[in-house]
Amino acid sequence: MIIKTVEFVKSAVKPSQYPEYDLPEIAFAGRSNVGKSSLINTLIQRRNMVKTSSKPGCTQLVNFFLINEDLSFVDLPGYGYAKVSKKIRAQWQPMINLYLSQRQSLLGLILLIDIRRDPGKEEKDMVDWLEVHKKPYLIILTKSDKLSKTKQKKRLFSICSLLNREKSSVILFSAKTKMGRDTVLDEIENLIGWYNE
Repeated sequence: MIIKTVEFVKSAVKPSQYPEYDLPEIAFAGRSNVGKSSLINTLIQRRNMVKTSSKPGCTQLVNFFLINEDLSFVDLPGYGYAKVSKKIRAQWQPMINLYLSQRQSLLGLILLIDIRRDPGKEEKDMVDWLEVHKKPYLIILTKSDKLSKTKQKKRLFSICSLLNREKSSVILFSAKTKMGRDTVLDEIENLIGWYNE
């Protein structure tokens, strides 16, 4: 998949604010500070299209991006720890749930997990929800450059065991080295091909 054009469309809090176009959407989900914004920026090859921050909780809205005028990337708020008020944090989960349950054009979801952390209840709940609703999903292990090749393999095996996934269905990724970028784009292209059949 070659990304030629990227356009920020809008941010939303509730379904009535979502874009009205009927395009397939790929959503990105994961814990605060897992590297969602960095992943999207790496995929689209734009340094600052999606705001990144070293502080957890930077993404606080559902953000829509138009890709090649025929696909949408959706950056969901990070869940888990974030240096924001409990009130704001309490609003994120319903925001994510609303999007996932009501957005008809949701084609698939990319779930990001920091390779150095074991999947928690949130990740397992997300996987269970996706399985129940038969939504295609990819699991991406971010920040893989922070570990040696040997440790990457050990963590890949461990995380796959915890989530009951085949190793071939989990992608090692690094925004710093761009490892895994082409594989993620290929998988997204496969999803779009399946959608268009």
